Order: sequence, then C-alpha cells, then structure tokens
Amino acid sequence: MIELPVELPAELVPLSWLLGVWEGSGVIDYTVGEASVTHEFGQRVSFSHDGLPHLNYTSYSWLFPTEAGGEPTPLVTETGYWRLSRQLGDADAGPAMLPGVGERPFRDAEAVETLRNAAGGFDLEVTLVHPGGVAELYLGQVKGPRIDLATDAVMRTQGAKPYSAATRLYGLVDSHLLWAWDIAALGQDLRTHSSGRLAKVE
Repeated sequence: MIELPVELPAELVPLSWLLGVWEGSGVIDYTVGEASVTHEFGQRVSFSHDGLPHLNYTSYSWLFPTEAGGEPTPLVTETGYWRLSRQLGDADAGPAMLPGVGERPFRDAEAVETLRNAAGGFDLEVTLVHPGGVAELYLGQVKGPRIDLATDAVMRTQGAKPYSAATRLYGLVDSHLLWAWDIAALGQDLRTHSSGRLAKVE
C-alpha cells in the first residue's frame, strides 16, 4: 500500500509510487562493434518533491569490484525533473524566476483526471542532465505502476561522447523498482544498454 504525503501536489499522484530512496543493483551489457561491455553495478536513486508539481530525481551508481576485497568504483550520476506533460499557464512559475499569477491549476484529483490521455495514462516530460555534457528530454507516459519514455531531444557539449537517443522503462513489481535503459551511442543504433532492480530503503 502506498501512503501519500499530505502536502503532495495533486499532479504528482500518478507518479507517487516513485517517491522515496531506492537502492539495488543491475547489469550493463552494451555492444560496440565487435566489443562487448558487461559489468555489474550498484545504484541509489531518489525521487522527492518540494511542494511544486514535479518530482526531483537523482541517481548515483558504482561498479562492483571484480576481485574479492576490492573497492567499488564510482560510475555515473544524473539529476533531473519528472512532471505530467501539460501546457503551462499564467499561474505556473517561470520562465526563470518569475512567479505565477493566480491560483495554481490542477489542485485536486478531479482536475488532474482531465489530463489523462486516450490510452488511459498520463503524458510525461522528463528532463535529465549528466555531468559529461549531455542533457536529455524524454517524453512518454505513466500508466499505473509503469512508465515508458523515449528521448525527444538530446543535447551534447562539444566535448561530450557521441550519444543520440534513448528509451527507458520503469515498473513497480513486487514492491521493487525495475528499470531498463536502451541507448544509441558511440555510433551504434538503439540497443540494450543496462537494467536494474531496486528496493525502497527510505
């Protein structure tokens, strides 16, 4: 059973099953030409909110040591924001530091229901930033305890490694957060990259 924080904005109820800190492990399995990269890793993911109609997201991962007694190796981090996709209006904050004017929209479940799409889910926008000079904008949907995302845009700095597209799948299965991430990178087409299984720890 999922307990909703009293102060949770109504727009976040469809994403509320993500809230908390999750930790677990996964596998990287990616092929570039004739070479294959395979590693086991650990991961800690946090979904939180600050009273605004979006989730804050952070992820930290590390490679497990390949030898007994070895130390884990820091791998990658990413951070971002998850929100239901809708047209922003005068009552929404922004752009930049400009405050909204008037009463915030979609303040109750009835109003949020009007955002449901033809498939019975809710359209999503997810923005993720990586310290290696990559920013991703994902579009997709949440439908019950399942999220499907695909990149609509990928931006890279001049020094970033080649990375052009991705899809991500998240699901709540037996109280665990399962995910899979396919990428098109390093000159390869879209293909399997990594997956993980996380348990809620906070």
